[in-house]
Amino acid sequence: MVFRSEEMCLAQLFLQSGSEYDCISELGEMGLVEFRDLNPSVSSFQRRFVSEIKRCEEMERILENYDLSIRGAFQEQLQRLEMELSEVARNKEKLQRNLLELTEYTHMLKITRTFIHSRSRVSVFVSGLIQRVKVEAFERMLWRVCKGYTILSYAEVDESLQDWYLAQCVVFLISFWGDQIGQKVQKICDCYHCHLYPHPENDEERADVMDSLRTRIQDLNNVLHRTEDYLRQVLQKASESAFTWVVQVKKMKAIYHILNLCSFDVTNKCLIAEVWCPVSDLANLRGALEEGSRKGDATVPSFVNRIPSNDTPPTLVRTNKFTSGFQSIVEAYGVGDYREASPAPYTIITFPFLFAVMFGDLGHGMVMTLFALWMVLTEKKRRRKRSGNEIWMMFFDGRYIILMMGLFSVYTGLIYNDCFSKSLNIFGSGWSVRAMFTNQQNETLQTNALLTLDPNVSGVFSGPYPFGIDPIWNMAANRLSFLNSYKMKMSVIIGVVHMSFGVVLSVFNHLHFRQKFNVYLLFLPELLFLLCLFGYLVCMILYKWVAFGSRDSCLAPSILIHFINMFLMQGGDITPLYPGQTGLQIFLVVVAMLSVPVLLLGKPLYLYWLYRGGKGLRRRRVSGFRNDVVSVHFDFADVLLHQVIHTIEYCLGCISNTASYLRLWALSLAHAQLSEVLWAMVMRLGLRVTTRLGVLVLVPVFGLFAVLTVSILLVMEGLSAFLHALRLHWVEFQNKFYHGTGVKFVPFDFSLLPSVFEQDGLL
Repeated sequence: MVFRSEEMCLAQLFLQSGSEYDCISELGEMGLVEFRDLNPSVSSFQRRFVSEIKRCEEMERILENYDLSIRGAFQEQLQRLEMELSEVARNKEKLQRNLLELTEYTHMLKITRTFIHSRSRVSVFVSGLIQRVKVEAFERMLWRVCKGYTILSYAEVDESLQDWYLAQCVVFLISFWGDQIGQKVQKICDCYHCHLYPHPENDEERADVMDSLRTRIQDLNNVLHRTEDYLRQVLQKASESAFTWVVQVKKMKAIYHILNLCSFDVTNKCLIAEVWCPVSDLANLRGALEEGSRKGDATVPSFVNRIPSNDTPPTLVRTNKFTSGFQSIVEAYGVGDYREASPAPYTIITFPFLFAVMFGDLGHGMVMTLFALWMVLTEKKRRRKRSGNEIWMMFFDGRYIILMMGLFSVYTGLIYNDCFSKSLNIFGSGWSVRAMFTNQQNETLQTNALLTLDPNVSGVFSGPYPFGIDPIWNMAANRLSFLNSYKMKMSVIIGVVHMSFGVVLSVFNHLHFRQKFNVYLLFLPELLFLLCLFGYLVCMILYKWVAFGSRDSCLAPSILIHFINMFLMQGGDITPLYPGQTGLQIFLVVVAMLSVPVLLLGKPLYLYWLYRGGKGLRRRRVSGFRNDVVSVHFDFADVLLHQVIHTIEYCLGCISNTASYLRLWALSLAHAQLSEVLWAMVMRLGLRVTTRLGVLVLVPVFGLFAVLTVSILLVMEGLSAFLHALRLHWVEFQNKFYHGTGVKFVPFDFSLLPSVFEQDGLL
């Protein structure tokens, strides 16, 4: 993780004819550069390599039609495969249709054998199958048209048949007299789409036909099995190469898209491309072009030429699997400006810490840490088995963030001395209740449920708890009041330190962009305003903790009253915290108020003075201002309006942002209270059972407690703390120095191509 984004440069690539494809392929494998479109006015249908892209899309279509993943190598090979598969599929369909007809004929002969013995031998028969839903209408039509000169017999096919169509059909036998009636019967059968089959004249002929049908059905089944085996072999052979095929087709299509962005130099007969490239990768870029020229057997090698540009380059921040999640958190707010200081290195520590302040619980932190550690240790296995569940993938991609949040939650849980809402007495409490009472006063100790511990009594308070909060507070009636005061003041301290750190980071941006005047006209007034007011509030909190002990706690003044009197420039009627407090507070308020007009008018007046101070001076100074002064035109009203908005936003933001950090206190108390309520309503009920069956009762109770803990306290409360920590970073911290209005560097990289196969490592 770097402090700021990579230094970029604009380069021109000269790709010689015959080797341009191989050069682009090498660049795609390495993912070094981002190409610019040199043909913005040319439509996509009029570009040079449109026909090649269409051929790639045709190869994709061929593979899609046969349930193969979109991977293709050469168009001729794919077309031969398509023709072969089409022919096999057509033959298989024809065989299945013939098999169905023979099966229908067989069932018809079996069923109509019971009809024929009741008919006159001189009659003529028409037999076949019709769908069950059409039988009633078919029968009425025969009666009306043939005037009753027909006899219709039918029976349903056995519904246990595997063939769905046969199970929905009815076998019929029609006997009639006369050729005219026979023609009418034939036309009616055609209208109702009946499947007609010839009927044997006698039993001997019927038996011969049945034997012939059984033989043909057996032969067709054998042929179908062999056809399916051959089709399976062809598909298996194709699928073995399918993964490689899709990679090549997608790469080919991507390369031609990039070539369409280039311009053609008629004089030198080469393609010219413009790319953004990190300065540190220029040597690798030249090496890739040399390798592409070698593979393309070019007589003249392709080369790169760095060119000057006034355009703002894209932003590239290099990450690894650990830092990528934290960088994503920052970029969700906005991609940083080019060469702007990145908040990501500090977010690695501050984000899980602020989360843990709100989520501090030793037990919950351990569960979260173990879950994240399991994902980290099995990441290679899980990455190979990419899941389609977006929620799970979101957790998996943020596994290192969850790990850090869990570890910090363990730390803050030890500070709060909270483990599933219970306190741990690791070092022994610093309070001794029995030291307050003599032997004659033990009756008072036993008969009173609530007692106040007086630290002024000798021997009661043996010293502070070595680490975290003393576990005796878990039994105190005023526990919530104590934690309220403690966590509220802690939230203010953390918030002011965090915001001050953000203001300090703005100095590095001012110095890097050669805007030293911003250090004096922006940074110093902002820092003075913040520290003279809210920094002083933090100092009062720390001073009160140090100066007033437990023996004189009743004499400790209210910091809130002193802070209010500071703005009113009063304080003579209340006890001061220290000598000379009123004078110092008046001085700090005056300094803070004087910093506001400097912040409001300093920068606009200075830029106006530069603009009016001479052409030579302006040109020398304006080069580092970015957008503050334009050498051609300077609008003082616009600059002043912009600075007024910034001043109002910053001054009011210091107040609202400091108050916003109180969410650390609120969510921490809410999480602790929910844990305590869950323990009291679930686990305490199970622990009250003292009979022999208590263990059996405790098992489902503990299961319910575990489910509620995971679903409510870990998932819901964890998500709430995550979102609040995210808000504190985006609004309260990053807005002090981070603009986030840049454009992300998107290199031409084959690894960024979408993959149909959810496999890792190739695409």
